[in-house]
Amino acid sequence: MTENRARRARAWILHSCLIAAICTLGMATGCGQKPVDPNTVTVAIESSPTNLDPRIGTDAQSELIDELIFDSLLKKDKQFSLQPDLAASWEMPNPLTYIFHLRSGVEFQNGRPLTSRDVKWTIDSMRNHSILTAKYQAYRNIADVATPDPETVVIHMSQPDSSLLWNLSDGGLGIVPYGSGSDFQQHPIGTGPFQFVRQEMDKEVVLERNPQSWHGVPKIARLRFEVVPDAMTRALELRKGSADVASNALSPDMVWSMRHDPKLAIATAPGTEVQYLTFNLRQPYLRDVRVRQAIAYAMNRTLIISTVLRGQARLADSLLPPGHWAYTGDVPHYNYDPQKARTMLDAAGYKPGRDGIRFHLTMKTSNDEGTRLLAMALQQQLRAVGIALDIRSFEFATFYSDISHGSFGIYGLRWIGGNEDPDIFRYAFATSSIPPRGANRGDYSNAEVDQLLQTASSDSNQSDRRAAYVRVQQILANDLPTLPLWFLDSVVIYNRRLSGVTASPSGNFYFLETVVPHASR
Repeated sequence: MTENRARRARAWILHSCLIAAICTLGMATGCGQKPVDPNTVTVAIESSPTNLDPRIGTDAQSELIDELIFDSLLKKDKQFSLQPDLAASWEMPNPLTYIFHLRSGVEFQNGRPLTSRDVKWTIDSMRNHSILTAKYQAYRNIADVATPDPETVVIHMSQPDSSLLWNLSDGGLGIVPYGSGSDFQQHPIGTGPFQFVRQEMDKEVVLERNPQSWHGVPKIARLRFEVVPDAMTRALELRKGSADVASNALSPDMVWSMRHDPKLAIATAPGTEVQYLTFNLRQPYLRDVRVRQAIAYAMNRTLIISTVLRGQARLADSLLPPGHWAYTGDVPHYNYDPQKARTMLDAAGYKPGRDGIRFHLTMKTSNDEGTRLLAMALQQQLRAVGIALDIRSFEFATFYSDISHGSFGIYGLRWIGGNEDPDIFRYAFATSSIPPRGANRGDYSNAEVDQLLQTASSDSNQSDRRAAYVRVQQILANDLPTLPLWFLDSVVIYNRRLSGVTASPSGNFYFLETVVPHASR
């Protein structure tokens, strides 16, 4: 390790220790505990869900909470294989036809029976533009949705689409009642184990258990998702007993500092949540692939993982997690090499000025503490190769709106769950997925990638699909419209008054369906 790298490492370690010390001080001097309501479990979240209509909301908080309110036709298990959910069974008589047989006796939370008409309305409203949604492209190959009887849904395809079943599973689809319009987010009604009570933007979302839930009635009577944008405050809320749970919502420093708190417990699992940077290819400097590659070489990701992240992550070279059937590690790698970064920037014609600066870039982040720490680390490391990074932090709704409209230079965000399906590449990188019809926010366009994604989507042979996705990953790793950084461990910190808490690789809230709350802490 060079002297400069050692100095940076010591700086980050000192930063981490200071945060841990502050947390410990907060535990010792914080206010007295609030009276415990054994019927309410409070979950601290980073930001308000942007839209609780499952047809529209694509941010992490919207999808995580929606999964408790709504059900999908299918559900992913721990190995990411598809299992029955609202569809008790399904069949595929030919490559263009899917037949789903719905569970009988399922009711919406307002008492209305679930029928095939509701499924058809949900899918059609995303296809016919009656609502504006980035999920439109996921159902682009559906030609027709038929309902021969109340418990049967038949989907006819215009062309084969191997990703359809994934897009009909949890995280991709939530079935809403027939007739639900564009204002549905104000009063969402589903068939899930919890039902919506109220939402106050930037403050809280409150749910109650659904007493008629076909899943089985949850032990928790009421869930309160408290919006706490600051990670330090989330940690203090847990230590004071004001919050009961924080799932993947604390920085690694906080997790490290709280591991010996007798009132708290920690559940962990290898995570699929991937942190990444996306570059705006409409901007002059970032349009040059040499600049994007130089930024990758300038980042010391290993150092950031070992210090800032306390070792609670693993390096990423793709948005797909290692072990996925379509994953490949046979891609260009960007190990830390600041001299190579400088050489590439020189060759691109961006020489440093008298102040050592070649040019300025702007990075937008949310108020999430982890993303801000990443931005600070990146700012320091890019400065060493002559790039001045200006950081702009916003509350999440503003941040998400800006990046969705292309108002950014670089942004950092995480894929949660969506990257478990290789269709993530179409959604994030196909030319047809430029917003509002997808998440290609950096305006990336590559004809070969588009063709490969079309082949992978329409081919039913998994070996051929894998070959296409491998090539896509190799092209993306060279072009770098997005730089995958690392996969974060899934970590849930919770009050010991709760039993049955587990962490899932996807970081979902499904464990809240079976958690048992107790009166004492």
